[in-house]
Amino acid sequence: MQKNSINKLSKLAIPFGSKGRFYKEKKTILRNDFQRDRDRIIHSTAFRRLKHKTQVFVNTSGDHFRTRITHSLEVSQIARTLSKFFNLNEDLSETLSLAHDLGHTPFGHAGEEALNLCMSKYGGFDHNIQTLRIVTTLENRYYNFSGLNLSFETLDGLVKHNGPVRDLKKFDKILGKNFFKNKINFSTNTSLEAQIASISDDIAYNSHDLEDGLKSNLFRLNDLKNIPILNKIVLKHKKKLKKNSVDLVVRQIIREIINEMVSDVIKTTQNNIKLNKIRILKDIYKLDNNIVCFSNNMQDFDIKIKKFLKEKMYFHKNVNIKTNYGKNIIKSLFLKIKKNPKKYININK
Repeated sequence: MQKNSINKLSKLAIPFGSKGRFYKEKKTILRNDFQRDRDRIIHSTAFRRLKHKTQVFVNTSGDHFRTRITHSLEVSQIARTLSKFFNLNEDLSETLSLAHDLGHTPFGHAGEEALNLCMSKYGGFDHNIQTLRIVTTLENRYYNFSGLNLSFETLDGLVKHNGPVRDLKKFDKILGKNFFKNKINFSTNTSLEAQIASISDDIAYNSHDLEDGLKSNLFRLNDLKNIPILNKIVLKHKKKLKKNSVDLVVRQIIREIINEMVSDVIKTTQNNIKLNKIRILKDIYKLDNNIVCFSNNMQDFDIKIKKFLKEKMYFHKNVNIKTNYGKNIIKSLFLKIKKNPKKYININK
């Protein structure tokens, strides 16, 4: 596995020049289109709000547990590494990574469940669709348009965060019919840059949730012995406990897990490109399945690690006490705002 030394973009990459935006803007010599998108995300109000939004633990649990903003930064680092290896558009992968969780509620997925229930009569709530509402409508930073006016390529990656969209009912109900004015093809696959951002999300939260779970003593290293791949890594590093702290050993284990997963994605993606005879960008859009993915063995590991975290961490009674409290806060806020929306929402901003 050796990196191509060519500096220019691969034929499979999204070019630095975008196909456009909903509202035309003058180009700048200082940044390409996707660097502008990235900077707009970073400077947005929604991005700053992520610092208080839960990854697993509410922010009162401690200063060193991850929040949505630290998670997004870690996703972007992994995505840039993968994009750089394949000579893809790093700026686009970074932008999508930083933006992918903008629509999350407080209190993580528990908060989303509560808000989705509250919004059931109005089409429900989906954090991915809320991300689109934020970047296209809710952010208010420019004279001539609402939202951030991101490039079509960035919007395509956000829309198809989890692959082609087959059912548009939820999009139409929440955003309105033909919201994207036929600029996004929902039925095709998305770019390699978007696929990389998506799998980088999996790599980041699998590994880092493990680290936070170990740090919080919700489970211990010995509890990981039945998970393939992870078992070998843990056994190797447990030998270092005699001369090193548990925290340091855990960090080294997490480093190796990330490295294993990233290396697996690179090898599998290389094989998929050859197997599917992918030569140009258009070839990617024709496929139903993602080119960027885990091998079968790593997919099995991914499934097992998610199951383990669900049982030992996400549904742990200590975590659930606070997330259930968060659900009640969401419900109470919803009812209060619904009763008098003009008092709490500046509709004319």
